[in-house]
Amino acid sequence: AAPAHFTRSPHQMHRLGLPLRQASQLLAQTARFSTATPARETFQLKDAYKLHKLESGPSSEVEASRDELLQYFKTMTTVRRMETAAGEAYRAKLIRGFLHLYSGQEAVCVGMQSVFNEYDSVITAYRCHGWAHVLGYSVKEVLAELFGRVDGCSMGKGGSMHMYGKRFYGGNGIVGAQVPVGAGIALAQKTLGEKGACFSLYGDGAANQGQVFEAFNIAQLWKLPCVFVCENNKYGMGTSAERSSASVNYYTRGDYIPGIWVNGMDVLAVREATRFARDYALEKGPIVMEMETYRYHGHSMSDPDNTYRTRDDIKKVRDTLDCITRVRQYLLDSGMATEDELKKVEKDVRADVTKQLKQAQDSPAPPEEALCQHILANEKAKNVRGCDMHTLYSE
Repeated sequence: AAPAHFTRSPHQMHRLGLPLRQASQLLAQTARFSTATPARETFQLKDAYKLHKLESGPSSEVEASRDELLQYFKTMTTVRRMETAAGEAYRAKLIRGFLHLYSGQEAVCVGMQSVFNEYDSVITAYRCHGWAHVLGYSVKEVLAELFGRVDGCSMGKGGSMHMYGKRFYGGNGIVGAQVPVGAGIALAQKTLGEKGACFSLYGDGAANQGQVFEAFNIAQLWKLPCVFVCENNKYGMGTSAERSSASVNYYTRGDYIPGIWVNGMDVLAVREATRFARDYALEKGPIVMEMETYRYHGHSMSDPDNTYRTRDDIKKVRDTLDCITRVRQYLLDSGMATEDELKKVEKDVRADVTKQLKQAQDSPAPPEEALCQHILANEKAKNVRGCDMHTLYSE
C-alpha cells in the first residue's frame, strides 16, 4: 500500500506546510506508485488436476510473485534455447550419438525443482538436459557434455544421456531401469532419516515395464518416500500412448497407490502438485504423478518425426498449450510485466546461451588419463580396454 501521506489531496498537504506545487508533484509520483506492478497475484488454475484414491489434492487457487514468475519464464526460455542450440549443433555434426531434446516439457522440470528442499533427489531417463540445468549445471556445462568436453557436467564422459550431480542420479539410458533405482534412493533417504523424497521419473513409453510395477509394489509395502512421475509426452518413440497402453490414465496405474494427473504445460500446476506429492510421500508413502506434456521434437535427433504425427499436430500444441506462452500470459494479464520486459529477457537469454555455447565448443577434450579415472575407488585402474580388444590403458 502507498504511505499514508500519499492518500491526501494537494490542498490537505499544503495546509500541513508543503508548498502546493511540490504537493502536486509528490501526488503525481504517488499515482505511479499506487498502480505499480503487484508483488504477488492469485491465479485460478483450470483443469489442473485429476485425483486417484485421494480425497483432496493440490489447491487450484495459487499465489505467485512477479519474481517467481519471471524466474520461471527465464529458466524455461533458457532450457528451450539451450535445446535448440543442441539440435543445431547435432545437425552440424558437432554432437554425435544420441540426443533427446526436452523442448515443450520445460514446465515439468522448472515447476518441480522450484519447490524441492535440500534433501529431495531426482532420477530420470535419458531426456535429461533440462533437469541437469535446473539442478545446478550451467548451459556451458550441459552443452560441453554433449560435445564430449572436459568442462561438461560429467567431464565429457557421459554425453546426452548420462548427466549427474548432487542428489541428481541421472540421466539413465535403459528404458524404465531408473524407476526401481529411484525406489532404492527413497529407501536410503528413509533409512538415513532425511526429510526429503525421491522423484523417480519415467516416460509413457516406459510405463508398461514390469520393473515399474515391481518398484510400485515394494515402495508401497515399505512406505517409501518416493514420488513416481510419468512424463506423458504422448509418444513412446514413434508409438502413441493410445496404441501402446490399454490404459492411458497413468496416474491410476499404481492401483493401490494414490495418484494425481497434472497439467504438465502449466508451471504453477506442476509446482503445487509437486509440493502436495512430496508432503504426501514423506507422511504416508509413495504416490504416482502423471505430468501430461508434449515434446516438440522427435524421440531423438535420428527420429524423422513425420510418420506418426503431422507438422500441424505440433503447431496446434505450440499455438494453444505452450508452457512458456502460458507463463508469459500470467505475467502480462496480471500486470506483473510488460511485453518489452519479456522481450528483453528473451534477448538476454539468447545472448547468454550463444556465449556459453561458444565456451562449450572451446572446452578441451578430456585427457587420455581420464579413461582410467572414476572406475575403481581407492585404487588405480589397470589394463582398461579401449575401442578394441588390443588397446589397453592404465592410470
